[in-house]
Amino acid sequence: MRQVVLDTETTGLEIEAGHRVIEIGCVEIVGRKLTRRHYHQYINPERDIDDGALEVHGITRQFLDDKPRFAEVWEAFLEFVDGSELVIHNAGFDVAFLNQEMKLLSPSLGTLTDYCTVVDSLELARKKHPGQKNNLDALCKRYNVDNSQRELHGALLDAEILADVYLMMTGGQVTLGLGEESEVSRATSPALSLDAERPPLKVIRADVEELAAHEAKLDQLDKTCEDGSLWRRVQTESGPST
Repeated sequence: MRQVVLDTETTGLEIEAGHRVIEIGCVEIVGRKLTRRHYHQYINPERDIDDGALEVHGITRQFLDDKPRFAEVWEAFLEFVDGSELVIHNAGFDVAFLNQEMKLLSPSLGTLTDYCTVVDSLELARKKHPGQKNNLDALCKRYNVDNSQRELHGALLDAEILADVYLMMTGGQVTLGLGEESEVSRATSPALSLDAERPPLKVIRADVEELAAHEAKLDQLDKTCEDGSLWRRVQTESGPST
């Protein structure tokens, strides 16, 4: 699966007041691994920036005066996110602003969800940690993600931090390769033949300490993964191991 973690900065909070996007930052995740591919763009909003927004991100109108307008960058942006699953913290805010930019440029562009799906990491966090603070700083503290460079908000930096938080929050698990193989793997994996006269394989069983460490790790995955430990699900479906 290809995922893109996205964040924006804007001139203010209200679309109805004519506020615009001034920065877009995206980082790519493929197979639950950061690929180091990213998209980052400052955008000239052609309007002033609210004092409150300036205090949050520190991006001035003067800094943006020589930056391209959204009409000049939309193709590269949509090309980067097209077909991906977007991961956004408080997704409704960013999606609404990007949809407005697309609408102002050309209603025929449609909306962001015409090009990709969206996952709201804030909603995921609220389900996992009800009644707790779930802003990005709180999640960084909870999952031991370094955000020491985050003195001001910045779209690319926040996207990078959110990517780390999201992977930790969803457990960092990938498929264990159990069950049915894909058609591709069956077609491309060479057949192996074993010597019929080979001696029996030596079985080394886990000792008590190793079994306890294994169970402790599964307990941790049950707490941090949205769907719990994948290994325990496999054991439940296939019966107890011997």
